[in-house]
Amino acid sequence: MTVKELERHIRDVPDFPKKGILFKDITPLLADGQAFRATIGHLSDRAGARRPDVIVAIESRGFIFGSAVATALGIGFVPVRKPGKLPRRSRRVTYALEYGTDSLEMHEDAVPPGARVLIVDDLLATGGTAGAAAELVLQGGAEVVGCAFVIELAFLGGRARLSPLAVDALIAYD
Repeated sequence: MTVKELERHIRDVPDFPKKGILFKDITPLLADGQAFRATIGHLSDRAGARRPDVIVAIESRGFIFGSAVATALGIGFVPVRKPGKLPRRSRRVTYALEYGTDSLEMHEDAVPPGARVLIVDDLLATGGTAGAAAELVLQGGAEVVGCAFVIELAFLGGRARLSPLAVDALIAYD
């Protein structure tokens, strides 16, 4: 299944989570076994070219794609979570949102210094969440070799915010 064909499995939901937002719903893609497998295949092919040692994925939908890509590549998976969800000593990064701030955490020992890390999430919007995940990785002395997304909302400028990191998205909406 081509990337173009995968777009048919993304459903638009108007006015969610609030009026004026057009939400890109990935649940039809996840529910179709062939589409989900093709998505993981495309992400894994692109990710493998970056030669990561570990996949870092962002809560919660990023876990779906990140763990599958890590499995396909035979490498480790590290979750980045909302505050208070990890049981051991963690690093925290707070980042700006359109309407305030949020924070992400990762175990301090989750990624060894010098490791090559690919950050995976379902959606790139403004880049704040992926940027915070990258900061967590860099704080531990690892290298971010890029970021991979299923969907990019290009009109929100997240790619530019993540510069100079390499950014790859399967489906982009301008």
